Amino acid sequence: MTSIGELNERSLHRALKERYAVAGSETEQVIDGFVTDVVADGRIVEIQTGSFGPLRNKLTRLLDAHPVTLVHPIARDRYLVRMADDPALPPTRRRSPKHGSVFDVFAALVSIPSLLTHPNLTLEVVMTVEEEVRAPSERRGRWRRDWSRVDRRLVDVVETHAIASMADLFAMIDASLPDAFTTNDIAAAMKSTRGLAQQAAYCFREGGVIEICGKDGRALVYRRVR
Repeated sequence: MTSIGELNERSLHRALKERYAVAGSETEQVIDGFVTDVVADGRIVEIQTGSFGPLRNKLTRLLDAHPVTLVHPIARDRYLVRMADDPALPPTRRRSPKHGSVFDVFAALVSIPSLLTHPNLTLEVVMTVEEEVRAPSERRGRWRRDWSRVDRRLVDVVETHAIASMADLFAMIDASLPDAFTTNDIAAAMKSTRGLAQQAAYCFREGGVIEICGKDGRALVYRRVR
């Protein structure tokens, strides 16, 4: 059996599981040898706060016979909470200048892009306000203080994007792209880094919505699959 395990759950995962555990649903049910987060009206809800890679085998097995909703939270706004060395002192809290985007899901989706073509899989990207709790790291140096993330806490849910296919994600940037485009164009359309755009391009290719049509120097050129 494979599960995150209730004893090892962090606050964000637990809070989202409670949100999806509607009246009449069940949690921590064993289905086809795997422990699932939530089962509601015959649909399995799996909550994954990190990479989707560890879920590859689990999803592949479950999708053969069950509809599955894969829930992935992304912090649109984040507050950094730092614990003091002295437990008697209160933690500090400040707002991070960084803001998440729905397109950050590609960093997780790049592990299993082809699974999004499965008719039994729906991806829900939950945009949140979170607290990221950090504690002093035991490996910190003499002159530099390092911090380790020890928890993520849900403060609020801003909106949820239901993604049924890779085409749904591509539709969010389609109008901003020329007929032939590179990852630089994708990055501009997503207002993201080129690294994330490269992950997005790989996902779009695996999802069958774009294809390579040439090269511009060393850069691949893509076009839509009609």
